Amino acid sequence: MHSEKAPWGLRLAAWGGLVFLHFPILIIFVYAFNTEDSAFSFPPQGFTVKWFSIAFSRPDVLDAIKLSLQVACLATAIALVLGTLASAALYRRHFFGRDGISLMLILPIALPGIITGLALLSAFKALGIEPGLLTIVIGHATFCVVIVYNNVIARLRRTSHSLVEASMDLGADGWQTFRYIILPNLGSALLAGGMLAFALSFDEIIVTTFTAGNQRTLPIWLLNQLSRPRDVPVTNVVAMAVMLVTMLPILGAYYLTRGGESVAGSSK
Repeated sequence: MHSEKAPWGLRLAAWGGLVFLHFPILIIFVYAFNTEDSAFSFPPQGFTVKWFSIAFSRPDVLDAIKLSLQVACLATAIALVLGTLASAALYRRHFFGRDGISLMLILPIALPGIITGLALLSAFKALGIEPGLLTIVIGHATFCVVIVYNNVIARLRRTSHSLVEASMDLGADGWQTFRYIILPNLGSALLAGGMLAFALSFDEIIVTTFTAGNQRTLPIWLLNQLSRPRDVPVTNVVAMAVMLVTMLPILGAYYLTRGGESVAGSSK
């Protein structure tokens, strides 16, 4: 099928939008290799990699990275379990209030983060739960569940139910059907949902601010660095690391799900 090329004006507008969005990120990458004397000047006056060794030898940076990784892994694990169970229940059963439950599931990611953070903080105070690792994980899991739920239920809708019926007709029990029929079809959706959830949790700051208490995740550490101009080179290195950690899972999730319509058993 013949497709006409986009007009030059439209192409220039598209490229202009990409440059506008990504130029600040490029600046941070450049400054991460900048020399000390030219930390606030542009263009850079020199090239060095010493800030990487300085940044990743500081205990405060390592503690923040460790906490962010721990929170992201726990929140992702919770989201994978709850999001998958919720999507399976809402996909297979029709009952009164189903649409309302579906709306409640996706609401946390639609609400402004400050609203979610205030609501969680009020709930934790009412229950007498002190802010810490547990409260951060719960806060992150509220929106990570949505990511997994959306990925899994979209894949379930593209999977033919006749495969499940055929498996049962051939004598397979529920566990065998899940293991050999359903899970292979959901594999890439679960992996993509988990990677996206991990990326969102790792760099989340608004909800974390309300639920962290005295704990400092990596995004909160970066926010506190704004009042320390002498640490700008180190801050740039850490910011670069955060962008890479969050960018790679998102790209991986994109490549995993872009061919989802060709999954075996999908109702194409």
